[in-house]
Amino acid sequence: MADHDLIRTVLYTINNLLQQEKYKAALAVVKGFRNGAVYGAKIRAPHALVMTFLFRSGSLKDKLRAILKATYTHSRNLACFVFTYKGLQALQQKIQGKSLQSHSFLAACVGGWLVFGDNNNINSQINMYLLSRILFALSRLAVEKGFIPAPKKDPFPLFATLVWGIVLWLFEYYPHTLQPSLQSSMNYLYHDSNVWHDISDFLVYNKPRTAGSQK
Repeated sequence: MADHDLIRTVLYTINNLLQQEKYKAALAVVKGFRNGAVYGAKIRAPHALVMTFLFRSGSLKDKLRAILKATYTHSRNLACFVFTYKGLQALQQKIQGKSLQSHSFLAACVGGWLVFGDNNNINSQINMYLLSRILFALSRLAVEKGFIPAPKKDPFPLFATLVWGIVLWLFEYYPHTLQPSLQSSMNYLYHDSNVWHDISDFLVYNKPRTAGSQK
């Protein structure tokens, strides 16, 4: 009974603390860290699972280790970035007494440099994912602000034409310039489909299952 009362007291104290307005900025930073960790794990785990079992060789133990490592790295980096970004945002607002657009930009620049500045596979994928999104967003913003005229026709077909034309040209003639995971995906789609030996590796498997039949 005493343990139950202690738990209720602790929960009441914590919940009361969470309602205090003076701690809101600091608590938002902590929850941002939590949300970054959870979201990073949710995003990376399924992606790492699929990509590892599709394209990575090695034992089951090695594959599981690679999945866990990728998930942990993504989760940790995103958590650290959110913590840094929200903390620096709150600090700048406290110093200047108001919130400015520059606060968001500067806080994110520092966080990006500290957390996502290391050139590894995970950071590379995240940064490239964001690059495609911000190019779209900046194009729309430029139209909204009147910096460029609104297109008379939907530009998406032209965009798709150029994207696929350029990426396949690079893959066929300069594959080393593309990210390894993209190279693996395109090899599977466009080069592995040129090779087979019998119906087993024509319809069932991508490559022969026995080492002796592989060339």
